[in-house]
Amino acid sequence: MMKSKMANRYSPEVRARAVRMVFEHQGSYETQAGAIAATATFALNTGL
Repeated sequence: MMKSKMANRYSPEVRARAVRMVFEHQGSYETQAGAIAATATFALNTGL
């Protein structure tokens, strides 16, 4: 089975920071998907 190139797109440190940000801000959104979307938008706009 061939690994996807997307699987290694981000370093483990960046991935861990994004996950931590989602959990830290999850209470501000009605759903976890909302927190993920907001974190992704923030990451894209700031170069997380």
